[in-house]
Amino acid sequence: MDKLFSIGFWSTVARFILRNRTTILIVIAAITVLLALQWKHMRFTYTEANLLPDDHEVNLEYTKFLKEFGEEGNLIVIGVKDSSLFTPEKFTAWTTLSKDIGANTEVDLTLSVGDLQKLEKRTDTLGFQLVPFIKDSVFTQKKLNRYSYELFNNLPFYEGLVYSPDKQSVRTAIYLKKDIVNTAARKDFIVEDLIPLIEDFEEQTGIEVYTSGMPYIRTLNSQNIIDEIGMFIGAALLVTSMIFFFFFRSFRATLISMATVIIGVMWAFGILGLLHYEITVLTALIPPLIIVIGIPNCIFLINKYQQEIKNHGNQAKSLQRVISKIGNATLMTNVTTASGFATFILTNSKLLKEFGIVASINIIAIFLLSLFIIPIVYSYMAIPKYKHLKHLNKNWIARFVNWMEVTVREHRIAIYTSAVVLLCASIIGMFQIKISGSLIEDMPKKAEFFKDIKFFEQEYEGIMPLEILVDTKRPKGVMKLATLKRIDELQVFIEEFPEFSRPISVAELTKYSKQAYYNNNPEYYQLPNSQERTFLLSYAKNSVENSNLLSSYVDSTGQYARITTFMKDTETERYERIEEDLRIKIDKIFPPERYNVSVTGKAVVFQKGTKYLVNNLVISLSLAIFLIALFMAWMFRSARMILVSLIPNLLPLIITAGLMGFLGVPIKPSTILVFSIAFGISVDDTIHFLAKYRQELIANNWKIKKSVYAALRETGVSMFYTSIVLFFGFSVFTISSFGGTVALGALVSATLLFAMLANLLLLPCLLLSLERSIANKETFKQPALQIIPDGEDENDDDS
Repeated sequence: MDKLFSIGFWSTVARFILRNRTTILIVIAAITVLLALQWKHMRFTYTEANLLPDDHEVNLEYTKFLKEFGEEGNLIVIGVKDSSLFTPEKFTAWTTLSKDIGANTEVDLTLSVGDLQKLEKRTDTLGFQLVPFIKDSVFTQKKLNRYSYELFNNLPFYEGLVYSPDKQSVRTAIYLKKDIVNTAARKDFIVEDLIPLIEDFEEQTGIEVYTSGMPYIRTLNSQNIIDEIGMFIGAALLVTSMIFFFFFRSFRATLISMATVIIGVMWAFGILGLLHYEITVLTALIPPLIIVIGIPNCIFLINKYQQEIKNHGNQAKSLQRVISKIGNATLMTNVTTASGFATFILTNSKLLKEFGIVASINIIAIFLLSLFIIPIVYSYMAIPKYKHLKHLNKNWIARFVNWMEVTVREHRIAIYTSAVVLLCASIIGMFQIKISGSLIEDMPKKAEFFKDIKFFEQEYEGIMPLEILVDTKRPKGVMKLATLKRIDELQVFIEEFPEFSRPISVAELTKYSKQAYYNNNPEYYQLPNSQERTFLLSYAKNSVENSNLLSSYVDSTGQYARITTFMKDTETERYERIEEDLRIKIDKIFPPERYNVSVTGKAVVFQKGTKYLVNNLVISLSLAIFLIALFMAWMFRSARMILVSLIPNLLPLIITAGLMGFLGVPIKPSTILVFSIAFGISVDDTIHFLAKYRQELIANNWKIKKSVYAALRETGVSMFYTSIVLFFGFSVFTISSFGGTVALGALVSATLLFAMLANLLLLPCLLLSLERSIANKETFKQPALQIIPDGEDENDDDS
């Protein structure tokens, strides 16, 4: 293994690349074309991310619910809060809007004031019939006043469905066909049919319409993701190219680097298509990530090439040394970065697994592209001129290096004190971090649909469907009066929570049936008593067979009942307390020996998924730290080097966690990614520095101080260059409209900045302070991997 990664091996690789330049470029072009052909298989997600594994208990309960009642996230709502709605012209337009929407083949049914059905007692037989609430086709103001009074005062069944609890707003419920909810047909209907119809109504009446519901939110959210991919790629290319040009002052070097990472982006899209993965809010980050991570590879390779040209002017020798000397170092740094992403594969979340697989594959791919393309392209070009090498002699770079050396030499106590103070403060901040299971927190705050979400939260007390599935364990057990009373008792308990909307269930339908029996007197909107039970339930059973009202809340066998409510956006800690109280009450109302009751729905799946994800990513990060620690120990053959290498990389993570606590940034799916990503990238600088330090130790006969300062001067500039590129590269994510992506970009940028300072200042100080423990031939043995060769390769030639 030692020989495999020896300088002899890399010299062979260098000769292979330079002797097969044309063939390699043709192969790269062919792979690029083949992967471009896979773009057609890329799919944009039509469902919200399920963070739980398929066999998780919460998912199994949700699947059972879907089996009995079908897709629950098929409701779109449009609402208005305008007193002028109940005027003839505007009410006619509102009714027409509902009919036009309902005429689409994607719509199962609409529930609006204009097409409401109400229960009436039949005169020809036992049972009820559904009759139109509004029978007129031409409206007068007097009739509309009567209808609005009757709606708000005599039809309590429709409270929360058609009108708000405070009776200030009304809405139309649009139920999509369940088989198109998670398909492209949903997007086509919403974008091409629903939105234009709503806009026409607004223009015609001057009334603002608010639109929400899971299908609508998911569609516009997905469209935002698609729109931002191009924006991220463009911004990442612009920012990194500007910084690259500022450092190198060479259009040629900048264009070569940009071309390399653009090919990497094409490969990233191709791999997504090849694997048939959906583009989610996470996988959408991969193409710009490849740009940000790929540019440092280009910096190391081009910087080394220009240094070699400056030293001896021999192009062939320079290119061979670029590959043989930088190839191994960049391989190791890319492997550690890829391993940071690859740890996501070990989680049980499909979303994270796909992100980890594609990201780690593409990080290795961009390394190979950089290693092949840059030396080959330069081999076809003229030797760089003096103006291309002037940046190597910049005065400000020399001043920066001198500042680092002076700080390490003269202010070691201040560096340690600062590190300890930051550590203590950050630990305090860490204990203030909260976990967020909010669905809407990361959504674009400036987007129109976000304002609509807040409207429905305020007016209708919730947007996220929460379902309670009651299994009576016997056919037709739901319509037993005892069961109905238990369901009603649970609904009364649910209504006590301000986070929940008014629940709907078969109990409400039964109350409505009693009201209808007593000539729709709202005072009789209640469950039947024991005397009324027999004939009222007979009426109810006969009537529901002729409508689809009951089928929405009771299965065909009558064994399963469904209680539907909607939950406001709720903090995870608060939700857990509510759930605990709810489950205690359920066990009390529904004895487990007689009923099986499960709390499910998208609200529960998302909340549980967030907590599951956090737990998994903590394990994932721990595993990443452990694996990289083992890698460092094996690479340098020194167990004590684990401590030295981990401290400057763990401290920035702790500082960032502390900042999150102080700034109120919660732990959520987006921000938890920060730590694994940042750790995998920041450890690269440590590898470069320690590898150079070991080389200097041997060259300087184990003189510690001389070796530390020499390594600092040699690697400091490249570490600074790459850290600045990474800092500004990840900063482009802050232009996102998604809060989670903004937080990810800002936190990774901050972490990498702290990591750069820790590796440039704290790491040399540790080496100097621990010199007697680690800097001797016994503890700092010959490394397993020859990252940077000890001296020049005697086999260099001009091939």
